This record gives sequence, structure tokens and C-alpha cells, in this order.
Amino acid sequence: MGGLQVFDKQSFLIGCNYWASHAGTAMWREWRPEIVEKDFKRLSEEGLEILRVFPLWSDFQPLTLLLGYNGKPVEYRFGEKPLPDTEEGHAGVSSEAISYFNEMTKLAEKYNLKLIVGLVTGWMSGRLFVPPAFERKNALTDPSVLVWQTRFVQYFVKHFKDNKSIVAWDLGNECNCIAKVSDRDSAWMWTSVITNAIRTIDRYRPVISGMHSLNPEKEWTMQDQGELTDILTTHPYPIFTPYCNLDPINTIRTLLHASAESLFYSGIGVKPCLVEEIGTLGPMVSNETIAADFARTNLFSCWVSGCVGFLWWCAFEQNELPHAPYDWLAVERELGLLRTNGLAKPVIKEMGKFKELLKKLPLKRLPKRLTDAACILSIGQDHWGVAFSSMILAKQAGYELDFVYQNQPLPDASLYLLPCIRGQMVMPKRKFDELMKRVAKGATLYISYEGGFLSSFEELTGLRVAAREKANKSLSMTLNFSENPVILDLDKSFRLILEPISAKVLGADNDNNPVFTCAEYGKGKVFFLNFRLETFLVEKPGVFHEQDAQPYWHIYDKIAEEAYSRRLICKKDPMVGVTEHIISDNSRMIVMINYSPSGRIVSFKIKGCFAVNEVFYGNVPMLNEDEYRVTIEKNNAVVFKMDRS
Repeated sequence: MGGLQVFDKQSFLIGCNYWASHAGTAMWREWRPEIVEKDFKRLSEEGLEILRVFPLWSDFQPLTLLLGYNGKPVEYRFGEKPLPDTEEGHAGVSSEAISYFNEMTKLAEKYNLKLIVGLVTGWMSGRLFVPPAFERKNALTDPSVLVWQTRFVQYFVKHFKDNKSIVAWDLGNECNCIAKVSDRDSAWMWTSVITNAIRTIDRYRPVISGMHSLNPEKEWTMQDQGELTDILTTHPYPIFTPYCNLDPINTIRTLLHASAESLFYSGIGVKPCLVEEIGTLGPMVSNETIAADFARTNLFSCWVSGCVGFLWWCAFEQNELPHAPYDWLAVERELGLLRTNGLAKPVIKEMGKFKELLKKLPLKRLPKRLTDAACILSIGQDHWGVAFSSMILAKQAGYELDFVYQNQPLPDASLYLLPCIRGQMVMPKRKFDELMKRVAKGATLYISYEGGFLSSFEELTGLRVAAREKANKSLSMTLNFSENPVILDLDKSFRLILEPISAKVLGADNDNNPVFTCAEYGKGKVFFLNFRLETFLVEKPGVFHEQDAQPYWHIYDKIAEEAYSRRLICKKDPMVGVTEHIISDNSRMIVMINYSPSGRIVSFKIKGCFAVNEVFYGNVPMLNEDEYRVTIEKNNAVVFKMDRS
């Protein structure tokens, strides 16, 4: 039960992915236990507590298939050697590789390092590592491959299930990259086969997905991974993820990537999420000082977002290794926390400092952040782009979102977002009717338009559609609900020519056509935005962080006016995120994060009879009886506790 205890009792796991410093993926063929021990000692000294490790599939199950007449399969062997009449032979497993792995677990225990084991590691850093017997087969759907994968997994888990250093089983490294599957059922079936093979032998350790690039409507979904595994995973590298490679890595868009994607996965997959691989991908992206700023901000952001932990890619530099994939891909060589000589980079120092902060806190686990709204992702849209942009805007406006897919149970919320509706379906009528009942009882609904269709539109929004067109000229919108009007650019997308019936116009374009409106619906409100705000912004560089960026977040601020009522702190700086974590009726933990590469000064008042009682990180001076002013350094945070006075 060691694995469950680690994941249940630790507030936030901090570690990295590990390949031996001298060999990378060749570590099992070039086994050097003295080097592995030196590596583990250094990582432990720097404060890391957990490593993700990989029994490379082609080394641990090195099967070849001998063929006979007309290519008919005859026999599996280890090269020319027949499989021995042993348990290892039946599973096609190399006893030598198993002995090496056993040595590694003992070294991990010696240095108090816990291990997550990526079982079916047939894909790594841009290269396939599939046993020779299966190189011409689909390793995710071929029945004979599934048989041997099951035998390998069950043998491996049985052999190591009593090992104290292993805390979780990972299905394997990004196994959805090993081969293509034709449909969602095939992806579900492979995941089920491997998960069940693990649980048949070990019911106590959690099973981690190990997958990335999930989508609620494609072959590999967070819903299916959440159904079958215990912990979902994200691998949020900016340059590989849509919309994340547009701005500097120390600015708000890139800094929110990991936590936004993890909340996207955990919301729809309904399981906790581990940031299993993260990194800047080397010096062509940023210098080491900015990489450390990136790591520090992400540690805070992923922690407050309820992530299980934070694992860097990877432990050591790999720029001196002569074999593939390292001599193929320049991007795979300079990713380490430690240099090849063992010297530490600034990133690992930030990870060690963050671990020390967690030790000082009075709580082992940070309570779930207070959420103010539910963001409903609908049929046929760009789900990740919409989710990502929505979270950034909400964070800038000062509140927190949970994500839900359109066919899932609606969470209780005072504010529902239905952003960028697209296509002719959007969501089933029965689900939309349920949503509108929530609004009629007093909730607020926000809808933004990307050409989608809704029935009962006039009843819902207080607007009548005169026509629908693709805008053929550049337009802007003037928001008129504040003392100083705000002008925001629009794009040439589909728009509706609208006639207000009962809706109040909060913003109109150059043609005086309503763009942002509000209407009463029962006891609730419906805001309608005649503009694809979220997908428009997520595609454009600089719109969230540049000094002259237009304040589109004002729209999200307006729709949430009533949702703020549960919060004790409201702020107006769009570069600072604030999360509130309820400890009890009389106590809350507050974390303010500066998502900017420059220092910020934030003044705020506290609602009710609460006051700052204890500061754990940073400085929170009082200005007067009910007002505080915080200076937050670049890409940093403050952490404090408020108690009822």
C-alpha cells in the first residue's frame, strides 16, 4: 500500500524523469550501477523526492519472431536463443534487465527516492523502442502484441509489487505515440488491457495514464483515461502544444499552460492530474534564469490548481550521447536539471526551495481552490483553445473555472460559461434545457458566438436575429458599462445582425450592431457576446501580456459580478492570479501568483470580518485597518492565511 500512501498523504510531489546520466535510453544495455548511484545521490541532495523511470520495452522484452515458409510465424526467441522454460521465458522477459532494474530500486530506497514506473515504454524522445518481433505490427491493436504486453506487465508487476521504492505504475511513456488507432474503442481496449493486467497483480498502487494530447472527441480521450486509470497526466511543453508557443515563457499565457491543461484534463476526465513532464526544451527557448522563473511560477500555479505533482524533463543533460534519438534531435540534448558533470542548474534550486516551503505550511495538502464558474465545452469546437483562453481571461478577471464536457453532469455553479458555440449541435437539448433551468433559478449564463446554432434564441437572449453574415471589414466594439468606455478590436468572423428586444446592450460595434448584451431570464441573467472572443485571442500573440494589450478580460469581469460574492479578496491586476482555499468557516489559505516578468504591487481589501493572520511566503503589509498592499516579485507569489477576526 506504499504507493497509495505517498499519493494520499503528500501535498504535492516534486521530482523529475530519469535516464542515467552516462547513457540515456541505452542505460540498460550499458548498465553502470555506480553511475546510477551517483545520479541518485545528487538528485536527492537537491531535494527531489520522486523519479519517473522506464524499463525500455525493447530491452526488457527483447523478442524476435522466427518465420518459416511464406513468412509463416514459427517461434519467438531471444535472437537465436530459445526462450527458457522459466517464468521469465514464458513472459519473454530478460532476466538480466530485471536484475538491473532491481539494483536501481535498491539504490532509490537507499537515497529515499520514490519511483513511478512507465511499464510499456516503446516510445521515447522521438524514437520507437519496440521489440524486433513487433516492429511491423500495430503495437496497440495487434492481438499477438497485446498477449505479450500483458505477459510482460504481469511478470514485471508481480516481480516488483513488494518493492518499497515503487509508488505507482504508469501505463508507459506516451503510448498513444507508438501506433495509430482507428477509433476510440481501440484506444479504450488497449488501455483496459494494460490497466487490468496491472490490477490483477497489484490492487494497491495507483495506475497513472502516462498519455498526453487527449481530446474529448478524438480517439484518445480524457474521459476514457479517467474511467480506466487513477491519475491523468499532462506533458505541457509550450512548443509542442497549440497556442502555447506564441509568447515568452515567463508571461501569463505560457505560465498558465500547465495548470490550464491539467484542469482541462481533470475536469473532463474526473480524476486528479499529474504534471508528469514539463520543461522549457532548452537554451533555444530561454536562458537559465528565465527557465528558473518559468519553473517557480509553474510550481505555484500547478500546486494551487490541485495537481498531484510536478516532474521536470529530465534529470541530466544528454548532449554527449552518440546514439538515436539524441543524435537525431537537437531539442533532446539540453533538458537536464543537472549538467553532465553533476552541477545544478537554477531550475532544480527552485524546485528544492518550493519543497522547503511546503514543509513550513500547517497543512499537508492544500484544500481545493474555491471555484466560481463552470466552463461548458460543447460539440465540434476547438476544445483546448477555448478552454485555455477561457481560463486565462477568468484568471485575469480574478476568479476560477472548472471544466465540464457538454454531455457530463452539470456542476452546481452561480456562473456558467458556454464559450465559442460552433456548428449545428452545440449540446443536446435535454442538457441545454437543464442548463436553462439553472439560469431561471438564479444562475448567470455567458455565451460567446462562433457561428453555432441555439434554439429559442430570442427567448434566451432577448435578441432577435435579423441576418447572419461573415464580416468583411475590420470592426471594433465599445463597452459602455464603465465610466471610461473601453474599445476592443473584433475579427472578421461570422456575426449576427441583431435587434434588441428585451436585452440591454453593453457593447456595440462601429455599425451600432449589438456585440455584448445582457438579458433577464427568470431569476437569472444571460450574457451574449456576438464574437468568437476565446478562439480569437488564443490565436494571437501578445494579447494577454503586452503593456498595450486591450483589456478583453473586462468582459469576463462583467459577467462574474455576482459570482464574486463567495470570495474574500477581489483584485484588479490582470497579471496576478488569486486562489482561495477554504480550511474552515473561520480560515482560508490565500495564494497570489504574479504571472508577469516584472514586479507587481497589488492593493486589496478583505470582505467580512477576516484579517491576515500568518504569512508563509512573501510579505503582506497592512496599509490601514481594512486594506493591504502586496509587492510580488517577478514570476513569484505570496502565501498567507486569513482568519475570522
